Amino acid sequence: MVLIHGGGGSAFMYWVRLWNSRGYAAIAMDTCGCLPGSDKGGGVTRPRHEFGGPPGWGGFDKISDPIEDQWTYHAVADAILAHSLLRSFPEVDPERIGVTGISWGGYLTCIVSGIDSRFKFAAPVYGCGFLGDNSVWLPNFEKMGAENRAKWLGLWDPSVYLKNAKMPMLWVDGTNDFAYPPDSLQKSYRLPQGERTLAIRVRMPHGHGGVGENPTEIHLFAESVLNGAIPLPKITAQGRDGNTAWIQFESAVPIKSAEFNFTKNSGKWQQRKWEMAPATIVGNKASASIPDGTTVYYLNVFDERKAVSSSEHIEIK
Repeated sequence: MVLIHGGGGSAFMYWVRLWNSRGYAAIAMDTCGCLPGSDKGGGVTRPRHEFGGPPGWGGFDKISDPIEDQWTYHAVADAILAHSLLRSFPEVDPERIGVTGISWGGYLTCIVSGIDSRFKFAAPVYGCGFLGDNSVWLPNFEKMGAENRAKWLGLWDPSVYLKNAKMPMLWVDGTNDFAYPPDSLQKSYRLPQGERTLAIRVRMPHGHGGVGENPTEIHLFAESVLNGAIPLPKITAQGRDGNTAWIQFESAVPIKSAEFNFTKNSGKWQQRKWEMAPATIVGNKASASIPDGTTVYYLNVFDERKAVSSSEHIEIK
């Protein structure tokens, strides 16, 4: 596994050890030219390496620098070189390597998925593209001016690269993520050519230190793609009949419950209040009544491993 950290992160040893404990070889790298320092979450000052390249993250104020001197250029190269290094070890099967990244690392995972076709799967956590459409960085783009904004988005927005991705992808996020909202996430996961699986939990916390590394869906997805294990439940269809929302699914293990998630709010995605209600399961179909005033909804199914698979969200205009 190639592990790409997010903002405030580094080459976390505990993350590598997590995958080692699962039987995987793993590699993590600091994409900001720093020495790893503390093996804990963000907020730690880390010394820069003298040959560390540009600091992170985003590089919005460096867009006029030569392309090869900008952060995203180096960070993506770091991940691809880490992949090549991992493949070079005789103990590693080069045809069974995946990549996952958290936050800015999820952003980088999206770009890498469209560039390095050697990966067998990609699992971005939180991170996505269309940052200029909706993201926490909209003020940065406003300050850049139209020309630099267009240049940054044309070079470094994952939407430019995702359409080239062909490997299976697992998208992990929360309904109220402060940085990467559901509308930009949806535009992103619709671009790749390969199969996609969504794992969207209501109000999933954002961060390193466990919440971004530990979702069981990432491990199960890796096991299914790389080792032929039981896959996550698959949403095969979704729709709406009048006031009833429904999904169809396939699952090799029993589905224990289904959940109807909805909000009656509009405006900023980060500030919307989401509510959860049980959905009814009959055979391979889950359904629920849509409450009056609902503006957005989607459904989750949970299997006996407590793993979630999500439908796409639907906006009611």
